[in-house]
Formats: sequence, C-alpha cells, structure tokens
Amino acid sequence: MTTTPSAPPLHGITVLDFSELLPGPFFTQSLAEMGATVIKVERPPHGDNARHLGAGAFEAMNRGKQSVLLDLKDDTQRARVQALVATADVLVESYRPGVMARLGLDAATLRERYPRLVYVSLTGYGQTGPWADLPGHDINYLAAAGVLAVSGAPGGAPELNFGLPVADLCGAMYALSSTLAALFQRQVTGQGQHLDVALADCALHWMNPRIGSYRQAGADTLDAQRAATLVKPAYGAFRCRDGIYLSVAALEDHFWQRLCTALDLISFSAPAYASHKQRKEHAEAINRSIAQALMQRDAREAFDLLQRHDVPVAPVVEPARLGDSPAFARRDKFEPHRTDMPLARYPVPLAGMGLGRLGAAPALGSTSL
Repeated sequence: MTTTPSAPPLHGITVLDFSELLPGPFFTQSLAEMGATVIKVERPPHGDNARHLGAGAFEAMNRGKQSVLLDLKDDTQRARVQALVATADVLVESYRPGVMARLGLDAATLRERYPRLVYVSLTGYGQTGPWADLPGHDINYLAAAGVLAVSGAPGGAPELNFGLPVADLCGAMYALSSTLAALFQRQVTGQGQHLDVALADCALHWMNPRIGSYRQAGADTLDAQRAATLVKPAYGAFRCRDGIYLSVAALEDHFWQRLCTALDLISFSAPAYASHKQRKEHAEAINRSIAQALMQRDAREAFDLLQRHDVPVAPVVEPARLGDSPAFARRDKFEPHRTDMPLARYPVPLAGMGLGRLGAAPALGSTSL
C-alpha cells in the first residue's frame, strides 16, 4: 500500500505581503514555510529596505516568496494590486495608520469588496491610540511595554542585552497565531477580519509572567523588580577552565540537591539552603561557588558530570557553531543549502513541510503576474 504525500497545511492560501524589514517578513516567512503562496509587493526602485540594510537578514526572512515590483501611487499599477487582492486570502501591511487608506487599499475598503479577506496591519503601537502615528523600532516598543526597564542589573541603567529583537519577533508570532485563528474562524463564518497587531501590545502581553512574579514578591520598585526575576541562585552562564561557558539552571530543589552532589558543594547542602526562597538570599555566594567549581574543569568534563547527575545544563553555543550542534543537526532543524551558519527551519514538523522546499529569497521584481 502506498501513501500519497500530504500537501503542506497552508497549501492553496495566497498571501499579499506589503511589509518590510523584520516583523512582517518573519511572520510571512512562517506562512510560506507552512505552504502558503506569499507574494511580496515591493516599492520601486529598491524594494524592501532590508535588501540594503542587511542582505543576510533579508535572505533569512524571505525564502520561498515571490516578488513583484509595483508603484502603489500609480493608478495603473494600483489596479494590478487590486487584481491581486481579488485572489488573496491574507493581506499583510506594516505602514503607519492612514497610508493604505490614502491609496484606497485600507481594510475597510478591501473587506467591503472581499469579505473573506484576512487583513493584517502590523505596526508599532496599533491603529488607534495617542501613539499610533509614532515611528519606532524594537527598542522603543520594549521600552513602552516595560520590558526595557526591568532589563539590567539592580541599581543600573536599562540594558538592551537580549541578543534578539524581542518585540519584533514576538509581534511576528502573534501575527502568525492570530492569522491562523482568523483563517480557521473564516471556515465557520465565511468572513475574514482586520487584525490590528501592535508590537508594543505583544511585548506587553509577554510581560504578564513578570508582572505576576512582581506581585507575588511585593516588588513595587524597579530595583526590587529586577532583583525578583534577574537575581537567581544556581542559574546563569559559568566559565569553565578551557574558556567555554555552560548554562546551569538548578532552580528546583531536587535539581539543586543534585548540583550540590555533582560539584561537592557541601557547605550549601545544609537545611538553610533547602528551599529556593532561602537560596535566593544567598544567590551571589552560591553562584560564586558554582563558578569556582566549574573553573576547575573543562567544559566537556563539566557537561558530562552534570548530565550524569541529571542537572539542567547546556553549552553556550556561538552562532557560528550552531550547525554543528547535535541537539539541532540530528533533528533536521536546518535548511540544507549552506553548511556555514545554516538557516533554521520552522521548528515544529507538520505534514507536507518537506526539508529544503523553500529555496532562496526572490530577486527584486522577479515574478511576473
């Protein structure tokens, strides 16, 4: 008996993507990986600004898409856009509020004509409110949502030390989940909808676990809030003798006991350190002792030791070495086109999403429609 290969989950879905830079393209890249046909509508003469600000990032977020070059201010070319909208299931735009309305391509106008259209507006502060017209980038949205304030050492200045554009990426993921929900809902109602995705709102939602922790700790000052979540015993990156860092996360009591056994932290095995609350009061001393113990061992030795004792541990892998990491390579998490710093696939395997299906990002205006 033979089985017919499954089509990818979004096979037959067409997406018009007017977005640029990071959040929108990262979001629509996921739609493309799920099988949607994504048509990237770019402005002449240079297209998406990411092509010039960072060609590598553009490649990472636009694989498998088509590219058409259309001047939205030209009546004839705007008519071509209207023809594309007639065939689309999803439209994504990231202009400031009012821009698409001036072009006659706003959600109200298009959804009146095409009621099944899911129209996604991805902006910094949303379609309404006093900040709707403000320009911004990732750091601004993190600042507005309270994330930046609690990032940094107690008593110090705010620090943008995440290594990733958190607001941009979390906004992209909310756009993705909301669009998939809207497409599912459309199957029931027959109607699309307008999704107002604000990056600051999305970052704010991600603050909920922190807000809950501050409430529990009674942390009502900024220093107390930073201490409540950033100062943790047996939790951090520690340098080994060979200069390689390991991340250790022995938060729970049973992991803490195993860590003490593995590293011979005899003085911390006493009942005074039995609970996380007790250990938190001595976080600096505990972390200092862990650092001293790991500096006596090379990273491979320390990793194997902690692994044998079932302590949460992982090496700190540099981006250039990710392709060599067995945790990912053996699970086929990379696209196969490059061996030096390969790009990761969509992380959750779904039926029909074959390895290497996407190919490269499109050349500017390479699609004729």
